[in-house]
Amino acid sequence: MTLYLGCPVWSFKGWVGNFYPKGTQSKDFLREYARRVNTIEGNTTFYAVPATKTIESWIEQTPDDFRFCLKIPKAISHNGTLKDYIDRAIGFVDTMRPLASKLGPMFLQLPPSYSPKLMPDLAAFLAAFPKDIRLGVEVRHLDWFEDEHRNALNKLLSDHNMARVVIDTRPIRDLAGDESIQGSAYESLLEARERKPNVPVFEEVTADFTFLRFIGHPEMSHNQPWMNEWTPRIADQLSAKLEAFVFCHSPDNYLAPYIAKEFHSQISSRIKIAPLPWDDVETPSEPFQPTLF
Repeated sequence: MTLYLGCPVWSFKGWVGNFYPKGTQSKDFLREYARRVNTIEGNTTFYAVPATKTIESWIEQTPDDFRFCLKIPKAISHNGTLKDYIDRAIGFVDTMRPLASKLGPMFLQLPPSYSPKLMPDLAAFLAAFPKDIRLGVEVRHLDWFEDEHRNALNKLLSDHNMARVVIDTRPIRDLAGDESIQGSAYESLLEARERKPNVPVFEEVTADFTFLRFIGHPEMSHNQPWMNEWTPRIADQLSAKLEAFVFCHSPDNYLAPYIAKEFHSQISSRIKIAPLPWDDVETPSEPFQPTLF
């Protein structure tokens, strides 16, 4: 029963002086990040497979209980049928194996064009995926959310003990709160609405871990209705001895770690969980937002 909380990036200069201490250099970002939260949504591997020296540096800079949840490369997931890239996927897994216990669930993000018509292709890929590596699957074609296909996918994932990744973009869909945002944060919000999928949100539990991607609004108070909805669900999953991986996004990245911290606060008020590493670190300051909490 472990709650893993993190963000999609660690190399964000805007965190220096608030999430990271003043004067933190980019070479130390991962070390400082891992002193505060316990997992990372590894989006960099979507674009390029890291070199061996890079993986070694990740290992050196993070504690034993840290988890890297790495995205399957785009060259595999967004290049036609998956079955043609099974060997390449296995090769990617083998490249990342040096992370050992620090390797959390990987996740396969499928493009909006990948529909339920390709279910046999997905089934073949999942059957061939290494059994000792946990995997979450995120679908974006809207037909996957219709009852027939939703249930079929859930069964397929359950048969392999793989998670159905839930992406919740509702906080950035509702226009309420936008008037309080000024400058680049508002522009980032508009861009996020275009980039992130507007798909139905279901509580899907198909494995012994859950995987939530929460896309938060730049105004913290606007996230509360949806955080209040997820908090008891995650607490219940932890009580059922499931692991939960919760990745907190915000359009300009600035607020993401503070959303994670608020999730931890709310969940820990319902169930006894380990403290965030952040609790033992002196943070320079909270981000300046007049209505943060």
